[in-house]
Amino acid sequence: MEESLPIVDNGGPSGRVSIPLDFLGELRRTHNCGQLRAADAGNRALLMGWVHRRRDLGGVIFFHLRDREGITQIVIRDGSANNNGLMDKANLVRSEFVIAVEGAVELRSKDTINPALATGEVDIVAEKIWILNESRTPPFPMEDAADVSEEQRLKYRYVDLRRPRMQRNIIMRSKIAFAIRQYLDTQGFLEIETPFMTRSTPEGARDYLVPARVQPGTFYALPQSPQIFKQLLMVSGYDKYFQIVRCFRDEDLRADRQPEFTQIDMEMSFPQQETIYNVVEPMVQAACAAGGIEVATPFYRMTYAQAMQSYGSDKPDRRLPAMHQVNDLFEGQGLFNDGLPLMAIRTPKVGQISRKERDDIKAFGQEKGLRVFDDPKRLERDFPEAMGQLKERIGFQDDDLLLLASWGKEPQGHRPEETAYLACGHLRLHVAQKYAERHKAFSSGKFEFLWVTDFPMFEWDEEESRWNAAHHPFTSVHDEDLEKLTADPARCRAKSYDIVLNGTELGSGSIRIHRRDVQSKVFAALGFSDEEAKRRFGFLLDALEYGAPPHGGIALGLDRMVMILAGESSIRDVIPFPKTAKGTDLMCEAPSPVPEKNLREIGIALRMQPKA
Repeated sequence: MEESLPIVDNGGPSGRVSIPLDFLGELRRTHNCGQLRAADAGNRALLMGWVHRRRDLGGVIFFHLRDREGITQIVIRDGSANNNGLMDKANLVRSEFVIAVEGAVELRSKDTINPALATGEVDIVAEKIWILNESRTPPFPMEDAADVSEEQRLKYRYVDLRRPRMQRNIIMRSKIAFAIRQYLDTQGFLEIETPFMTRSTPEGARDYLVPARVQPGTFYALPQSPQIFKQLLMVSGYDKYFQIVRCFRDEDLRADRQPEFTQIDMEMSFPQQETIYNVVEPMVQAACAAGGIEVATPFYRMTYAQAMQSYGSDKPDRRLPAMHQVNDLFEGQGLFNDGLPLMAIRTPKVGQISRKERDDIKAFGQEKGLRVFDDPKRLERDFPEAMGQLKERIGFQDDDLLLLASWGKEPQGHRPEETAYLACGHLRLHVAQKYAERHKAFSSGKFEFLWVTDFPMFEWDEEESRWNAAHHPFTSVHDEDLEKLTADPARCRAKSYDIVLNGTELGSGSIRIHRRDVQSKVFAALGFSDEEAKRRFGFLLDALEYGAPPHGGIALGLDRMVMILAGESSIRDVIPFPKTAKGTDLMCEAPSPVPEKNLREIGIALRMQPKA
């Protein structure tokens, strides 16, 4: 059969390999490379894939043949029956060549079984080999352990994506997305698409703009989220909506941000907050199970105020101990300013640290505006009774690191105690990361989910000297705080909630405003005139007058969820074709200039900024 196939010299790197043109019209592979097991011994198999590794032992050549399901070892023996130049062809094969192999499945002897491979009990004894395509020497090894710069990996992403780690991550992502769709379908949710080209609305980051050629001088915006559209779907009577959707934000990037990202977007009519939790928790549980991880429900819950007081963060990492306010133990001792907290921060299993390390910790705290008391022996000498009570309160052990911290400046902000909590939270995480190898909490395999609820309705913008929506301007205020919208916006609480995993915010949601009169009050509190509110959100305000039901929802970051479940530290490692921290696609060399003709067609002239 091999001889009957049309062949052509592929002009590849060796210039010596002829490749069947009509190969797939003649033969079909019978197994994936990761499928064969001992029960298949004695059968014949035809495999296709990439040559992962090649060993020539003189008279015997071994290939590890790889596809997305795994690896099978191929054996080519010189002088075997029906060889027909098989060894000559095997001698041409190199790493990452694409080949097909046909042969018998043979059991290995007990002393040659490879437990590191799922197929390690069998080999394929090759009888025919087809070289389907050659490969240049890869820019880096296919082994996960190889030290490769991220720039190289992203430039040759199509090669990087073949590596076992990346294959595992992308397959996990697919399984998680499918599990989410499957779960939401069982709960009666409808998957409905919303537009990618819409109007620009303020949602916390810059929009990516798309010029409209047929209407010169006007622009679409790529959506930062489908927020307004999913609210309109509730007005339209669709009751339960979801979408695994691309979103776009022109913002400064970091390890868990990309200019385009994927979120699991959901909305429901007539929900209580408890309804949201009862839908999301089993969905997340199913997603984790698809990633091979079991998590228990219900998830822990705390208010924003509790999170700030105990962790100094609105996305607490509960794998390490909470902070404790200990003002009552040191009243009148001059360790803290009146009205501001004195916090005890315990980091477990740190052991002895040097004077320089203590000075570095103290300097970090001072940069954040804190007074740090880092010498527990001195504190025990000066305040023996208070320190005894403190250690009992926080569960102190002899090898723990104990710090006391208080705000060292004048009170700042509209919620000054929150400023102090936030600084202490930064210190807590700094020390935790510094000694991660000692306490090992971050590598413990724990997955600590929780809900943070009752966020502030507003945040103060120092630059513009006005209040901004902390979540988004369509979030409902707590009924008992309605009068605080204008009287005391700093203490006004929203019906909003975040889901957090191991110190990373996975998603945010809220119960929405469904009445125009309440929405108008919130816009007024944000400083929008009636004209500005109508110009920006007129279609939504109008929709609220056409029988809008009470509704609420949430959006979770799929990339972030997969990143954590896969044990990665950057979402770039769970996105097939990501951008760099500067928003650049190194593989496609995007963004890139476009011809002047294209700019003229859409009425745009470039004005280059002078170099600094």
